[in-house]
Amino acid sequence: MSEPMTTRAKALELNLDPGIYGSFAEIGAGQEVGRWFFRVGGAAGTIAKTMSAYDKKVSDAIYGTAERYVSSGRLTAMLDHEYDLLLERLDPERGQESAFFAFADTVMAQNYHGDADCHGWMGIRFQDHPQSEANQIILHTRMLDRDAFMQQEALGILGVNLIYGAFKHNERPEILLGSLLDNLGRKRIEIDMIEFKGAAFAGVDHRLLSLRLVEYGLSRAAMFSAKGEVLRPSEILYKRPVILQRGRFRPPNRVHADIQQKAFERFASDPYVDQHRIVSLLEISVDELRRTAEGGEQDFLDRLDALTASNQSVIVSDYPDYYLVAEYLARYAATQIALPVGVGNLLELINEDQYAHLPGGLLEATGRLMGQGVRVYVYPVIDSTTGERLELGNIELPDSVQQLFGYLVDRGYVQSLQGLPDASLRVTSDDVHAWIQSGDARWEEHVEPGVAEAIRKGKLFGYAGS
Repeated sequence: MSEPMTTRAKALELNLDPGIYGSFAEIGAGQEVGRWFFRVGGAAGTIAKTMSAYDKKVSDAIYGTAERYVSSGRLTAMLDHEYDLLLERLDPERGQESAFFAFADTVMAQNYHGDADCHGWMGIRFQDHPQSEANQIILHTRMLDRDAFMQQEALGILGVNLIYGAFKHNERPEILLGSLLDNLGRKRIEIDMIEFKGAAFAGVDHRLLSLRLVEYGLSRAAMFSAKGEVLRPSEILYKRPVILQRGRFRPPNRVHADIQQKAFERFASDPYVDQHRIVSLLEISVDELRRTAEGGEQDFLDRLDALTASNQSVIVSDYPDYYLVAEYLARYAATQIALPVGVGNLLELINEDQYAHLPGGLLEATGRLMGQGVRVYVYPVIDSTTGERLELGNIELPDSVQQLFGYLVDRGYVQSLQGLPDASLRVTSDDVHAWIQSGDARWEEHVEPGVAEAIRKGKLFGYAGS
């Protein structure tokens, strides 16, 4: 793989392109993006204006009042104002030969006390050629460097990458996406939401681009609403109780639905949990997709369509372990977390070999998991070898973990759930998937009505009628 262009080379190429011209508005971390274009020379060929309205009253006078200044709403107001002003002032004079753009960011970088939530919104509204309708890219980023200077540097590089990608890679959004971390790396910047709008991106499927965010290492997870819309996690999870079930969901069946329902009932019965604020999530790991997505992208989209048909929000993540998922949710201020698991997943969760990479092994993983306020709800399964129904009360555990496990059960960290009858538990997602593809009508008995309708209507999972 060839080395990415340097940030200097990208900024200079844009400066020397006579057909690109625009303005910069940056709040919260200095004029870090615009500074690159001044630094490399030739900025007069690209920059019509740079500004930074740091004072809230000044900012409100320009962009209108706002409840939150580091928000997607504030970013949109900045882009609206700057882009419209640019066209009003410059379109009559140079609109025939210039593709205009307005770049904006609003950021909370590290403060003097070192306790800031370092994140920001960044976007560009641009013409892909002179006189075209505007296109737009906005993203939300988290800055992972510890000090403000490094965060400012990373923000400047990200901004140049975004502007360069908008003009040079708008016909290839996946290349644009992959280039956003050029000269940065995943340890400095995380992008947990990105949105493309406009005629230049008419064929873009945002669900696939969000998957790419995770696959390319720009983010550890991507979230989708029950309507299939891409979400910013903190807007959904902030100070709310969360139920998260991990699985394959190929397709989601009645067992998955029952697990989630029983977990909700148990969670909602806790007097410390506000049942009206519970967020219900289903999670698929990227590793799981790599192992099982025989149909590639379409297989992933089929799963999303089936899950959202059952009115479920979805997370796709690259977290291999439950404690990492719990830490991710807690980072976005989820207050209480319930993890419903089948007995097989429970045995994996307490497998000492799973945590050989941690200095504290299983004990450390357990502490990091339960330290986030997690409750583990255990759902029965049928042993594929013996045909026995395995539940929390009759599973056999290694002697080395029995005392720890007993403590977790006694303290209520691990609790049992009642499951469906044995006949239903014996039918796996793999069975349902095979029946769908072969035209065996039995599959409809083992999925929820909404999921069945989505499968028939969208011909999901190779459905050809039955």
